[in-house]
Amino acid sequence: MPEINGVEVEDTYCEAFEGIYTRILITAKYEWLLKKAAYGATSLPSTVFGESEGGVETFVSPEETPDGRLGAILQIWVAKTKKFHDILMREFGKRVRQGVLVVPTTRVFDASVESSVNKFDSNVNVGRCGDDYQWFEERWGREMIIVPIMFGEFAIERYIGYSEGVAGGNVWIFCESDDSAIEAGEVAVKALRRIEGIVTSFDICSAGSKVETKYPEIGPTTNHWYCPLLREKIPDSKVPEGVRSIPEIVINGINLESVERAIYVCMKVASKVDGVVKFSAGNFGGKLGKYRIYLNDVIKKFNY
Repeated sequence: MPEINGVEVEDTYCEAFEGIYTRILITAKYEWLLKKAAYGATSLPSTVFGESEGGVETFVSPEETPDGRLGAILQIWVAKTKKFHDILMREFGKRVRQGVLVVPTTRVFDASVESSVNKFDSNVNVGRCGDDYQWFEERWGREMIIVPIMFGEFAIERYIGYSEGVAGGNVWIFCESDDSAIEAGEVAVKALRRIEGIVTSFDICSAGSKVETKYPEIGPTTNHWYCPLLREKIPDSKVPEGVRSIPEIVINGINLESVERAIYVCMKVASKVDGVVKFSAGNFGGKLGKYRIYLNDVIKKFNY
């Protein structure tokens, strides 16, 4: 078996999907307000229910924001379906209105990576919550919507970009204990915050799923083959002896290479944690996702 820093890497691949994302910058007067808005707007991943998921890409200094305040770059993702535009508009409005606008002093700016991306009018699902008392104004070199609220005002850039990216890349970390699993997941997520264009919607995900299910009406169910508690209870368990916890790091990125790099970094940093014994990844037999990202290929590509 191939290895990275002495930890076995299974010869397998993760299956990733086409997704549509919008990338925004939010700012606030104080750090605690910024974090509340950033985490509130990106919590509860729900793409399996036809909704959205999000993540905090990174936090930035006042020197890196249009209004000279502390900021955070967020991504909001939806599945690439025929109706993705309507879903994206709805989900963007929901997450911004209920996660950001309601936090005092916050503002929202477009943070598209490319200048030529498609854009939607944020007045439709966010600005109009001003009940037609909102107005448009040039500020910070951008066209902003000013929404009057009880705390004063909420400002959001009018046109927000969206692009196609790669969603659902993942790494499974086989660990000897809950503590080693949490430590490995924590160092991996922290390291990925330094990669531009990457978000981990679940951070340390404790429950991988599968397509096969006895209850299709509720959606994906537990991946029983990889549940350590079932190792001695089912004949086809795929949990190695001594493994007590298998966290999953799910990775979305603005392009394929950024996801590939993130998978490599995830394995590299987690391999240094005591109690990590193996890396693998989740896939659906190549039946669902456009991309197959082989773990050994990313090791060869980035191990220089």
